[in-house]
Amino acid sequence: MLEKSLKCAFAVVGGITGYTVTRFVFLRTGFNLYSFAGICIIAIVSLTFGALMLIVGGKTVSFAVVSVEKIEKILLSLSLYELMICAGGLIAGLIIANLLSVAFMRIQIIGIPLTIITNILFGSLGVFLALSKRNENILEDKKRQSFSRKVLDTSVIIDGRILDICRTGFMEGELIIPDFVLEELRHLADSQDDLVRAKGRRGLDVLNSLKNDSRIPVKVQKTKYDSSIEVDERLMQFAKDEKACIITNDYNLNKVASISGISILNINDLSNALKPLAVSGEEMTVKIVKEGKENGQGVGYLDDGTMVVVEGACKYKGCEVDVIVTSVLQTSAGRMIFAKFKTAD
Repeated sequence: MLEKSLKCAFAVVGGITGYTVTRFVFLRTGFNLYSFAGICIIAIVSLTFGALMLIVGGKTVSFAVVSVEKIEKILLSLSLYELMICAGGLIAGLIIANLLSVAFMRIQIIGIPLTIITNILFGSLGVFLALSKRNENILEDKKRQSFSRKVLDTSVIIDGRILDICRTGFMEGELIIPDFVLEELRHLADSQDDLVRAKGRRGLDVLNSLKNDSRIPVKVQKTKYDSSIEVDERLMQFAKDEKACIITNDYNLNKVASISGISILNINDLSNALKPLAVSGEEMTVKIVKEGKENGQGVGYLDDGTMVVVEGACKYKGCEVDVIVTSVLQTSAGRMIFAKFKTAD
């Protein structure tokens, strides 16, 4: 019954609109409104408009019924907070629409329909935009932007764990390698010292794998900083200029950057939250490269640069030995493994 009443209402509105438009045209042109021809024309135009509005109204009512059902389901699924957000968006949209309607109302004939359409359009747009942004926090927006771009320092590239983290998909945003960091890796790779050269080449291999295998974009960016300034100073200035955070495992850089108000992501802090790679009782092979601080200790390094201190291994300098892990010390400065010989000497 309601649908039929609405369709009839559309037909009546169409007839009245046809009459109004025809009368307006006759008055403008000077045509006799009350002549037989004028009355016939008015009747035909009114009936035509009424029939068109009846057809359009029928489809509009059917569409409105379906839309109301969908809107009802949507409203039931929204929380009170989301409803308040929608209401705010609707009010904002209607305010803008009514400001525009002041000008539209001065347009004859189509002024009122145009005003109605404008209110519907901007009201709907306000609700849509408010609902689409409901999960965003304006106060956190600046911080989120800084974390979307991440600058890698030399130490974290050599470390290599950043590659595994990127491959797992836990990191998002964009990785940026400043040209001076790439240049430092090249110098390390050309070093006369075997250990330093190995670290530099490892860093270049990790960087190449990052660009080829990583799930997130990696970009080498040119800079114009003075080459006489220390690399860490340039890195912090670059992060400030780019509004980015620094990924590092350098303890000193971590502290200085934090004091300077630069966002830092420390790989070692992440490692602290996870199970250590080496646990007590684990067996490994390590090359002793130098003497330790304590008497008789020998020091070696894993591929990722982790220091391994072996008891009584000083005399095996330059040799590879099989050891068993006795304990692991993990701090923000890095991981240190203490071990003993696998078999009695």
